[in-house]
Parts: sequence; C-alpha cells; structure tokens
Amino acid sequence: MKKRRRRLLGIVFALIAVLILLSGAIILFLMKSPKEDQTVLPDKLLMEYMSCIEGGRYDEMYGMLNEQSKVNLSREDFVSRNKNIYEGIGAAGIQTEVTAMEENGETDIAVRYTTVMNTDAGEIRFDNQALYTKNEEGEYRLEWSDKLIFPQLDVTDKVRVSTDKAVRGQILDRNGVMLAGPGIASSVGLVPGKMNESPDEDIQKLSQLLGISEESIRKKLDAGWVKEDSFVPLKNIKKLKDTDLMKEVPSDETLQLKALEDDLLLVPGVKITDVEVRTYPLGKAASHLTGYVQNVTAEDLEKHPGEGYRSDSVIGRSGMESLYEKELKGQDGHTVQIVTAQGTTKEVLATTAKMDGETIRLTVDAELQKAIYSRFEEDKSCSAAMNPNTGEVLALVSTPAYDSNDFILGMSGDQWNALNEDPAQPMYNRFRQKFSPGSSFKPVTAALGLDAGTIDPNEDYGSEGLSWQKDSNWGSYYVTTLHTYQPVILENALIYSDNIYFAKAALKLGSDRLEEGLDRLGFNEQMPFEITMAKSQYSNEGSIDNEIQLADSGYGQGQVLVNPLHLAAIYTAFANDGSIVKPYLRYREEAEREIWIDQAFSSDAAQRVKTALIKVVNNPEGTGHAARLESVTLAGKTGTAEIKASKDDTTGTELGWFCAFTADPQAERPLLLMSMTEDVKGRGGSGYVAKKVKEVLQSYGY
Repeated sequence: MKKRRRRLLGIVFALIAVLILLSGAIILFLMKSPKEDQTVLPDKLLMEYMSCIEGGRYDEMYGMLNEQSKVNLSREDFVSRNKNIYEGIGAAGIQTEVTAMEENGETDIAVRYTTVMNTDAGEIRFDNQALYTKNEEGEYRLEWSDKLIFPQLDVTDKVRVSTDKAVRGQILDRNGVMLAGPGIASSVGLVPGKMNESPDEDIQKLSQLLGISEESIRKKLDAGWVKEDSFVPLKNIKKLKDTDLMKEVPSDETLQLKALEDDLLLVPGVKITDVEVRTYPLGKAASHLTGYVQNVTAEDLEKHPGEGYRSDSVIGRSGMESLYEKELKGQDGHTVQIVTAQGTTKEVLATTAKMDGETIRLTVDAELQKAIYSRFEEDKSCSAAMNPNTGEVLALVSTPAYDSNDFILGMSGDQWNALNEDPAQPMYNRFRQKFSPGSSFKPVTAALGLDAGTIDPNEDYGSEGLSWQKDSNWGSYYVTTLHTYQPVILENALIYSDNIYFAKAALKLGSDRLEEGLDRLGFNEQMPFEITMAKSQYSNEGSIDNEIQLADSGYGQGQVLVNPLHLAAIYTAFANDGSIVKPYLRYREEAEREIWIDQAFSSDAAQRVKTALIKVVNNPEGTGHAARLESVTLAGKTGTAEIKASKDDTTGTELGWFCAFTADPQAERPLLLMSMTEDVKGRGGSGYVAKKVKEVLQSYGY
C-alpha cells in the first residue's frame, strides 16, 4: 500500500514537472514570437515612406533611414533636398506599387516598385528599387540614395522646373478694338551700385514721387537676389509717349507725367525701362465693364487649388476680367527635367505645352461706349445700349468711373482712399443696380392695361388740373403732374407724361393684374444675362398693399425699382411686335436673335404704345422732343423719379431717365439707348438726359 502510494506520488510529481516545463516553453514562445511577428517587412516600410511625401512629412522619412545613410546625410540636408524637389514640381496624387522583393545577402532586401505622380508638367511614371538593411535589433531600415527620388538622379544633379507662361487672352469689342490686353508701361527702379552711399534722402524723395512707402523700397533693395548691378523694380507708371509730347498742346496728364519722369531721373540710381503689362485702352470709359486684374493672394491660391495659379499669377477681380477668368487665363506650360551640376539637361521627366488664354469678343461697340461716357462722365449716371432687333448689348456705362489701369500700375493708398471717399462713388457700378424709373415706366403700365382691357385708348379721363386724389381717404396726399392738355387719352398721356392718367390706369388695372403682368416681365427674378444684375421689383415687401402705392406704381414711383438693362430689354417689345428679345454680351459672327419673353404684350398693344412714343420725341409738345433728329425717326420716353424720404419730403432729389430707339425696324444701325442720371433736380429733369442722349446719337453717326 505504501509502495503504491509512493508510485502515485512519483507519477504526480512527474506530471507536475512536465507541466512546469511545458509552461516555461509556452512562456518562452510567447515572449519570442511577438518580436518576430512585429518585424515589418520592407515592402510595407516602403509604402509608409512614400505615403509621407504628399503630407510633407520629411522628418518622418529621415527617421526611416539606416544609420550609415544618416552619417552620410544630415537631417537638414535630407529635408531640404526632398522638399525642394517634390514641392517644386508640384507632386501630387503619388501612387506606389511594389512589384517584387529580392534577398540580397543575409541582411539586405531589394524592393522593386513602380511610382506614378502628377506634377505641374503632367504625369511622371517610373520603375525604381529601394534597398533595405536589417540592423542589430532585427529591424529593416532604408539605405538612402538620391535615386530614390528619381532613378536617373545623382547626388550632384538638380531637378529644374521651367515655366512657359501663357499669354492672357484679350477682350475685344465687336469690331476687334482691344478693350483689355497687352500693353507697355514704364517700370521705375533702382540700380543699387549707382545710388548714393547715404541714400536716405533719395529714398524719401522716391517715396513721395511714387506714392509708396520708404519701408517697401528698402525691403525690395534688401531682397536676397539683389546685387550691385541689379535693376530693382519699384513701381510701374504710365508710359510717356513721344507722340503725346509732340502734340501742339500736350494734355495736362502728359505734362504731369513728363514732370514726374524728369524728377525721378534726378535721383541717383533711378532707371526707367519698358515693361509689358495688362492695359485698358478705353480707361474710365469701360472700366466698370472690363474690370481689372490683380496679383493673386494667398487666399486666391487656397480658393483655387489645382487650377494653375502661382504666386506670380494674376486673376480677374471684376467685370469681364472676372466673368471670363477661366477662358482668359490660359494654362502655363511646364517642363520638369534633371540637369547636371554644369546645367546640362540630363533627362526630361515631363512636359506640357502652354495654352494661351482665349480671346473674348463682346457685342459692345467701343465708339458708342466712349461716346456715352464722354457725355455723362461728370454725372452720376448709367446707360445700357442694345440692338433692339437682336438683343446684342452695344454699351454698358457707369459714371463717374475709376481707371482700371490704375490697379495695374499700382494704386497708392491716397488714390485708393480718394476713390472710396469720393461722394460720387466712382467705384459703384450703377448699371448693375436698380432705380426708381419714374415716367419711363408708363409705357409698361400702358401695354399691360391695353392687354388687360382696363385701358380704352380713346377714353377721355377728363382734365383734373395739376393735382388729383381718388377720394378723401387719401388724406393730404395728391398725385401731381406738370401739364394740362385735351383730350386726356392714352396717346396724349404718354406725349405729355401725365402722372394722373397713369395713376388712374393703375387703379383700374388693379394690384393683382399689375403684379401678375410684371412678374411675367421678369420682375423679382434674375434676368438672363452674363452679368448678374439687380432684380427689378414693384414692392419692398413683395406685393402692392394699398391704393396710394398702386396709383404711384402706375407712373413708376411707389416702390417700383428697375435695373436699366432690364428696362431696356422690356422696351424691345415695342420694336418687336410685343416680344422681348434676350440681351447678350458675347459676340457671335451671325447675330442670333433669341426671344426672352414671347408676346410679353400683344402686337396691337405694342404697336399702339410705339406710335405714341414716336410722338413723344417728334411732336413739339412731347417731353422727349429735345432728342429729335432729322436723320432718323426715334421713339422714346422721358422719366423723372422723385427720391424723397417720405410723401411730404420737399428736399429730395430727382433721377432723370430717357430711352430712345430707332423706330424703323429696317434701320441700317438699329439702336436702343436707356440712360439714367441722378441729381437732375434744378437741371432740367429728364430733359437734361434727353439732350445728352441726342449728343451721343449724333456723335455715333445719326
């Protein structure tokens, strides 16, 4: 029994010993196994290395190198080399695929791979090899070589990116006259080696002459690239032309420019040379239309990634320059190449040809644009001219105006402040805004009333004198007019521009039908045109809610506000049997008439209103008679809108309107011109505008 017990105990102890040995083995296995499993193979390491490039994680990449590579190349040099190359070529969308791994001795593994990347010059694709060595800890580390960037790259080679700049497209008028394009300015700069040893006074004088700060001049002179014989550009100024100086009586601007150049050249080290710039030959006459370009900002680069903009690019800021930016800018050409230390091309890695910007041709007539500007340049005014048959926009003018060339040449702080503080608001583009149309709106009320059957053109409304109110519920408010006449019928009401007649006509039409009719004419919606214009309206709150407002709306007051181009487009219905043509600005070799609103008015209503508008200009009693021409039959309508704080305000100003259009549908040069001028009170009201429009038409060849 004791022997059996001893035998059992021996078996138990033996089993325990075996279990202990097995446990130890398991523990040793578990301790060793993870380390072996955690060894990352070179293919994974390479993928991790390559993934760091686009994020600019060059420090992490350096940490993946083997010790010998770190001895051969400092962290700073490694980061600089990789950063300059990858970011210099605009590397993006980098994709790497491992194709093979080969053992190279007991500790080395060669990884073969293919890389594809996008660059400024297009796609680069190459096959390459990376060598990984195992260190004492059993970890693989990358052996650095410049060939890891590109297989053809040696340590003394450089990667060069050359840019072939695209030429920005021109903006032309319908006849090929340049509105925006390449021009020449004078670049004023300094040659450091020719300056006085103590140039403080000279820098101060240049600061005053050029309107730039002394600090900016010093900063440019201290740039790293500047040498003694370098030309350091400070500012561009308008080029002084010999032809301007040779005129019998040079302009004040020419004389001022000559004096400026003379003063500049007295400063030691100053040099003036020609430089190509964007130029706007019509200057102020078309600046609100053309807009201008400026150098891109950091914000622009962030807003337009991958669109080819660089720190020295320009971008359209307003007008046509902004509207057609994509077409005008073109695409720069780029070449990425490896060059030797001697500057010899070793390998072209990628290249793309430049694509110059597209030339944009507009329907605008530069001569008409200039003629309108020259007549209204001293006024707060805007004009829209169209071919009433085709919809081609022939001119868009806003006065007073800034000069786009000033933005190109470099506007001083004083110039900028003067523009923005000028009470006439030269930076304000009036042809994009909406204004109270006054009596220029009456033909619209007339046509809507005729079509609704609420206006009988032969009904005599009876003379009310010069003031009228519907009833005593209007309190002290009266509608006033300027003329009495007989009989008080539609045609005469348009000829004499009778406010009372159209107040009554609006009441007969009713707010619902007036609103419905105006909605159909494009009120309260964006008109279809390349430039975004202010939406015309008939009420601030969306509807006409009382009799007085309705009555005032009938003759273009109340809360009616209209964009001048929209109103011009509506007037085309009177020249096209009731249909409104769609205005457009991009030139077509064959003018294509497109109807915006078919039969906005009936043919009968449009013709009846047109007949009256011919008499507005050609009848001696017509309010537009001042615009009458012997050479062509015009139709037209005046309008004077009161701008006041309340119905009782007597201190407000007035807007003057006049629209004239060629009445003959077969006219050789069909034209519709809508003009509005602010502050005409005491200057003849809308008659002032009618006279100006006549001068424009005469200078345009009518």
